[in-house]
Amino acid sequence: MDKILVELGSRSYPIYIGSDLISQSELYLQHIKSKQVVVISNETVAPLYLDTVLSQLETFQVTTVILPDGEQFKTLDYVTRIFDELLANKFSRNATLIALGGGVIGDMGGFAAACYQRGINFIQIPTTLLAQVDSSVGGKTGVNHPLGKNMIGAFYQPQCVIADANVLDTLDDRQLSAGLAEVIKYGLIRDSEFFIWLEENMPALLARDKKALSYAIKKSCLNKAEIVSEDETETGVRATLNLGHTFGHAIETGSGYGVYLHGEAVAIGTCQAVDLSRRKGWLTDTDVERIINLFKRCHLPTTPPNNLNAERFIDLMSVDKKNVDGQIRVILLKKIGEATLPIGVNTEDLKETLDAYGR
Repeated sequence: MDKILVELGSRSYPIYIGSDLISQSELYLQHIKSKQVVVISNETVAPLYLDTVLSQLETFQVTTVILPDGEQFKTLDYVTRIFDELLANKFSRNATLIALGGGVIGDMGGFAAACYQRGINFIQIPTTLLAQVDSSVGGKTGVNHPLGKNMIGAFYQPQCVIADANVLDTLDDRQLSAGLAEVIKYGLIRDSEFFIWLEENMPALLARDKKALSYAIKKSCLNKAEIVSEDETETGVRATLNLGHTFGHAIETGSGYGVYLHGEAVAIGTCQAVDLSRRKGWLTDTDVERIINLFKRCHLPTTPPNNLNAERFIDLMSVDKKNVDGQIRVILLKKIGEATLPIGVNTEDLKETLDAYGR
């Protein structure tokens, strides 16, 4: 087992990475503060792993909340179901919430934990590659709104993250590919050597080689832990983790939540950001080809949906947390391994990419 520390002073916490971790009760027990535990999961994950988790908690007062599976259910209405269960069981503010699932469950569970009685402890047990390498680490929690993705939320750190590589055995190929989009991101924004490693080892990752997957998870978490430790609330370098996300969130919102997986939308959005970076003279044609080819090798989409024209894209991108005073700001690449901080882009520059790329 590897252990990575997210260093945030009194709120520091470990990320445990390894195999068969969800059956190791000591990982839970040292982070649970009282007898009251609520486990949040969904209808896909619960039949696979809930019993294993519950078997580690036999001495606790445990209740469960099983939600529908899908981005379209990441709403305030479904978070209220978590509050209903906590209140019905008279859970106090020293209770612990365990989020067992992918990014949607982690975000919703963490947001519920942040809000209930102004904050209770929570533990992340991510069950998708995307959640293990990205969304479970760093304390971003929240829900979607019909007008914008992740626009309602809070920064709220977990007690720990338990990333068990074995749960990826039941992950379908589409979800695996979606997770690889976020893995590639780390190579693009700050780790060019990791990007080269991904180019060389993509066949092993797609074949679910445990050694390759464990290395990719560890390397991604190390990169994110360093960024979050430096900039917890995204006032600086943490914003670079949003490479491709302003475009990608527009795709998710404009297409309807759940049509594209988050990693799929980010892959497309990153290709669009890469195109805009080339238009600014920062990336070469060879750079762009390498990046797009790597996404394609992951079986990820690289072109935007036809139903979103440039005007609709810009309208959707105008609702984004990085924007300032109404100006759209995006993360671009100076080169492979070096991202910009959010920079303002004018409508004409955006239209050139949105009109030309993938059409």
